[in-house]
Amino acid sequence: MKGRFVLFAMAMLAVPYLSTAAAQQEAPNVPEHLTASIDTEQTAAPVSKYIFGSFIEHLGPLIYRSLWAEMLDDRKFYFPITSQQGEAPARRGGGFPGMQLRTWRPVGPDQDVVMDEEHPFVGDHSPRIELDPSLVHGISQTGIALVKGEKYTGRIYLRGTQGARVKVLLIWGEGANDGQAVSISAITGEYKRFPLSFTAGADTSAGRFEVVGTGSGDFHIGTVSLMPADNIDGFRPDTIALLKKLHSGMWRLPGGNFLSDWSWYNGVGDIDRRPPTFDYAWNAMQPNDVGLDEFMTLCKLIGVDPYLTVNAGFGDAHSAMEEVEYMNGATSTRLGAERARNGHPAPYHVKFWNIGNEPWGTFQLGYTPLKYYVLKNNEFAKAMREADPSITLIASAKMLEPMFLTGEDRAKYADNIAPLFGSDVDWTGGILKDCWGTFSGIAQHWYEGAGTHFDVRKAKNLPLDAATSAAEVKYDPTTLEYARHAGDVILRHAEEWEGYQQRFPEMIPHKIFLSIDEYAYGGPGGRRMKDGPNLKSALAYGMLLDEMMRHSSFITMAAHTMGTSVLNITPTGSVLNPVGLVYELYGDHFPGTIPVAVNGNSPQPSTDSKEFAEEPKVSSGSPTYPLDVFAAITPDHKFLEVAVVNATEKEQKVDLSVTGARVSGASTLWMLTGSSLDAVNPVGAQPQARIREIPMDHVPQNISVAPISVNIYRFPIMAP
Repeated sequence: MKGRFVLFAMAMLAVPYLSTAAAQQEAPNVPEHLTASIDTEQTAAPVSKYIFGSFIEHLGPLIYRSLWAEMLDDRKFYFPITSQQGEAPARRGGGFPGMQLRTWRPVGPDQDVVMDEEHPFVGDHSPRIELDPSLVHGISQTGIALVKGEKYTGRIYLRGTQGARVKVLLIWGEGANDGQAVSISAITGEYKRFPLSFTAGADTSAGRFEVVGTGSGDFHIGTVSLMPADNIDGFRPDTIALLKKLHSGMWRLPGGNFLSDWSWYNGVGDIDRRPPTFDYAWNAMQPNDVGLDEFMTLCKLIGVDPYLTVNAGFGDAHSAMEEVEYMNGATSTRLGAERARNGHPAPYHVKFWNIGNEPWGTFQLGYTPLKYYVLKNNEFAKAMREADPSITLIASAKMLEPMFLTGEDRAKYADNIAPLFGSDVDWTGGILKDCWGTFSGIAQHWYEGAGTHFDVRKAKNLPLDAATSAAEVKYDPTTLEYARHAGDVILRHAEEWEGYQQRFPEMIPHKIFLSIDEYAYGGPGGRRMKDGPNLKSALAYGMLLDEMMRHSSFITMAAHTMGTSVLNITPTGSVLNPVGLVYELYGDHFPGTIPVAVNGNSPQPSTDSKEFAEEPKVSSGSPTYPLDVFAAITPDHKFLEVAVVNATEKEQKVDLSVTGARVSGASTLWMLTGSSLDAVNPVGAQPQARIREIPMDHVPQNISVAPISVNIYRFPIMAP
């Protein structure tokens, strides 16, 4: 699914244009005086803190350069060390854009660096350095970012012959004094751990780390590690501090396509003894430093609840059961005792567990057709509950939509999918029919953007072997259409969920919930990959979150892809980007709040859902076009929180009234905006988008809403 998201922007370049007039919806006539009426007596289920969650997997730089503080690549020496270019970049950096691994190179002749397979410290081999009395031999890695005056600490495991004299160097320039060395002489025939400590003498992005020696005989390198000394349990303090500000509720981890070939057994225990592995989902080496216990540390550091996904690809029910026991079992259990030996005696009490990642995808390692997957799901659920009956299980499925039909199904049913409900292509229906009782929620993933319509009639008439993407037609959305489409995706899924509730009415009394635990929104003009998401993206995410909160009775979990995509990150710094600011704003104000009704005199425009399958039956948003308004009462009933998104490029005025409660007194506005739709927040520069806190001495009856802005008003509720 994530691969589909990466490629959909490129695919859009190949689909034909619709004329702008034909593609854009005709805007309704906006009343001269726009009104928004809030009725605090019409309430809905409280907003779950878990809808502000995030998702992360071992993919490119998302964990190992964004969160984990390790500065050296391939620190366990998965790849051979040679002065040649070596293996293809994809095998070094992964099959996903954004990360190219730095390589180790010999210092001295290639033949004096041997990958010894006889007694490796970890993995398949460890480097053995043949020594010379007068020439320096060893290995080097370049391209390391250093900050002047910052301290770096680490460790190295070495063994060797009696005549080996080894130095570990951190180098920040070309001068004789532009580096620091740690000399190691007490080397024996058994691997021993040696501490490392350096202080950088200059700023550089081209630092060099070397392990070299002279003398007679040889020495072996087991593993080596280097981190900034201010790391927090192995994690970067800067990114941790920013993520903590978001109040995300939960993180789904690990997940993604990576998971279906990952063994949790290899992801616990001594971090230096865990073997590096190859990730066949993303065609990348994984150093295997961040496993289950490290994930729990991360969740604790950023203040979120963990939501774990078990491997239902190449994994089996027994391994899933033992994973639950490792995480939640008492120390009297076999795996609870192993967790304690690994330094974590207290059970983690992980509540939320997801069975499998996108099992419906034929791209998934260990893919199983639906008629067999339901058996697998039931077996997993039974085994996992034996380990801990208190856990909340979430099944993986995909709601039935025309956009996913192929071949004869597409030709027959693209314009009427009703006959396919309950068939072998209806994963959500299959889970509901054949797995009832094994889950409390069902996971749905989506990756979409504005700028393309899925033309139902065109899809129906495609050749059977044509790609479904051939039914897409491209259009140029206005800023408001771009922003509102994010909410439309949520509303479309809500409408589909309500359809399943009609077919399986027991979902309602049993409170089966929808977990949108992977999603991301893009499309034309919404992102600058170099500088991260811009203000235009932020407007869309504001409308997206508003629409989620409107369905608080069943949308109770959601995880934005990826957890670190709300940050702009360099090797030495990080900032919240405009989308991150939206999550900070909403996370500060809406978890646990009680939604109340918003009425108005300007309905959102109609949709063309019969023609374009990606559109909901009605447009998302409140009846306050062109504004989107959402309101909720704080859990203590002391404040009314009102979110207002203005995705137009002019100021909008709205008359505001509140019934059912008296709001009065000093109030506050938090406004997220910037100089333009392209506003971004590069690391090391002045932010172009920011949140301003604006005090108000009263509750205004008429609100002037700034252009291209996301706003939250807090109004005090007076006691009766």
